Amino acid sequence: MPDDTAPARTPAADIPALVPDPAEARAKASARVLAGCGFVALAVVLVPLVLLVGLSWGSTDFPRVPPEEMANRALQRSQEAYAVLGFTRTVEPGVVDPGVSTENTFGAAFCYDGGLLGMEDRTVDGASSMSHRWALDRVTAGQAVPGLRRLHRYARDNGWKVTSYREGQRGGAWELYVQRDGGDERMSFTWYPDRGYFTGGATAPCAYDPEWRAGDVGPAGDDLRPPAFGPAR
Repeated sequence: MPDDTAPARTPAADIPALVPDPAEARAKASARVLAGCGFVALAVVLVPLVLLVGLSWGSTDFPRVPPEEMANRALQRSQEAYAVLGFTRTVEPGVVDPGVSTENTFGAAFCYDGGLLGMEDRTVDGASSMSHRWALDRVTAGQAVPGLRRLHRYARDNGWKVTSYREGQRGGAWELYVQRDGGDERMSFTWYPDRGYFTGGATAPCAYDPEWRAGDVGPAGDDLRPPAFGPAR
């Protein structure tokens, strides 16, 4: 005869829990949140660091170009701006009395390496930045004011970033500073109304001198002399 006795029920206390304990769930969730926050914080720190290191490594990746070519590049920028300003005088090479007489000179400056983290200040062997500087005396307001305003518009319309532009008030100096390619190429212009003196300058990007040799002193190109200066033809 079959046994009709119902199987014994397992006490509720002995059944494994199917729902996690609330306290335990909260603890696990908090751990996951903290882990996520830690990852984000690490990324926030590492990403700028990687970018900074990358920029530092690339900071000395200059082209190999003779200083004469880079000086002529700066000269061409000056001539272009000179024509836009509307000046037509021809300026002979050199300077007799800086800040007073006309000027037409080349200059060479060292290029610097910021190091792995961009916090050092070391010169880069064999690299220099060439510039051209010019100046005119006896420049009137009728020449300087419309010329600078015209050059301001021209620079903005031709790929230059205007970093500073000031129209002198009450006899103060007029200034225009522009740059492009992340600041590797720059131009600056100032007119002093009180003495009718106008200065301009253009700086070319850094470049290695192909003929530089260990032991050479001074930035490459510091002995270059420009030709007579005037509007570009």
